Amino acid sequence: MSAIRVLIVDDSAFARKVVRESLMTSAQIEIAGIARDGIDALEKIAELDPDVITLDLVMPNLDGLGVLAALTPSQRSRVVVVSMADGESDIGIAALGFGVFDLVHKPTALAVASLHDIAEELVSKVLLAAAQPRDRDAETETEPAISAHPLLHRHSDRVVLIGTSTGGPQALTKLLKALPADFPAPIVIVLHIPVGYTGPLAERLNADCAIEVLEAEEGLALRPGRAILARAGKHLRLAGSGDKLTAHLDWEPTTSAHRPSVDVLFRSAALLLGARALAVVLTGMGDDGLAGARAITEAGGQVLTETEASCVVYGMPRVVKEAGLSVLEAPIGKMAEEISSRV
Repeated sequence: MSAIRVLIVDDSAFARKVVRESLMTSAQIEIAGIARDGIDALEKIAELDPDVITLDLVMPNLDGLGVLAALTPSQRSRVVVVSMADGESDIGIAALGFGVFDLVHKPTALAVASLHDIAEELVSKVLLAAAQPRDRDAETETEPAISAHPLLHRHSDRVVLIGTSTGGPQALTKLLKALPADFPAPIVIVLHIPVGYTGPLAERLNADCAIEVLEAEEGLALRPGRAILARAGKHLRLAGSGDKLTAHLDWEPTTSAHRPSVDVLFRSAALLLGARALAVVLTGMGDDGLAGARAITEAGGQVLTETEASCVVYGMPRVVKEAGLSVLEAPIGKMAEEISSRV
């Protein structure tokens, strides 16, 4: 099998060195070239046709967003953004809006040990990005329409719980934009994304969607027509009883592979809601959500999963489906309809 050819784009010599050394820990990856700013990047992309691009966002001459604007959808889907959250979270969310594969958080240049710690995450995301189809430019994606049948004056006792990872921001945008403002149930979301990005993402979704979308805060009330996005770096559990449900933020368990964890949210919902829980597992790598989906099923709730065809990474939904826990699979463009029919 031929090596995956990666173009590294970053104006910092130190960052380029760290990214290069991180990628070279994998025998499956070859460094196709280095670009020092956005203009250099576009020239190298045209010349080298790399399989994957690692992209810094803040650069002289032409920044990362300028590079993305000049790329085709197929090229963007094979871009891994390597960016600092501090001061860059807004443009990081904008990059996700362009359809990049994923984000890797780049600590400050002083945190040398932490920079080298990104190697495993960066390599895994580059390998997955390389698997994205190169014929995406021929696809014509249509935005899911807001429901033609408003759910006026309805109230549901169910709570919708969503877990997602890689590809999640794009999937959540499509799903939440397809829901009407008077959606009759609360929605609670866990997304694996670097610390500092959930606030700007919630703000963007709130501006783009008919429903209300907020980043989780301690004690924030769950209510119909409101989606609460877990704050990166803290677990999100449900608290309260009956219709008086609130968000509870917690550091524990610190041993969890992800914080927030889909399993932590789903398990809390299973305990508190029982059959009222409607869980949805969307695109993402790994198996976070599997144990929680089992808990929800055993408590009488239901679990839906995204189909492989519409997933960026068919990992989290696959393990839930293969465990026999999914009552239905749907592509992301149809998921809002399937959720609405069950609340």
